[in-house]
Amino acid sequence: MTLTQAEKAAVVTIWAKVATQSDAIGAESLERLFSSYPQTKTYFPHFDLSQGSVQLRGHGSKVMNAIGEAVKNIDDIRSALAKLSELHAYILRVDPVNFKLLSHCILCSVAARYPSDFTPEVHAAWDKFLSSVSSVLTEKYR
Repeated sequence: MTLTQAEKAAVVTIWAKVATQSDAIGAESLERLFSSYPQTKTYFPHFDLSQGSVQLRGHGSKVMNAIGEAVKNIDDIRSALAKLSELHAYILRVDPVNFKLLSHCILCSVAARYPSDFTPEVHAAWDKFLSSVSSVLTEKYR
């Protein structure tokens, strides 16, 4: 799934705003994930999953740092996230569907924070970008 130049520009433009609040958006996205899809909690039995917990904020920060790496390397997301893909596939053994669920939650969180910037075109670009990220993270499962 190749992003057009216009889609890449839309992703990078919104990321400039998201980056300033990425830790909060990451935590919010995980809260949405665990609330909407409680089965995903099984991967975090050792975490305090209550709203605003240190562990939730910490993992949200890691998630958004990975998204930031993907944005910085938008022309080679595969290389940028290769180690993360291996970690989740071979060591953590996360069900691949969870990446799509989390992508949706990130999309919702970003849209809620930046409604005037999140035009239909930006929404489509971010959806495509996050789908590419999910695809890269699940390709080691094949």
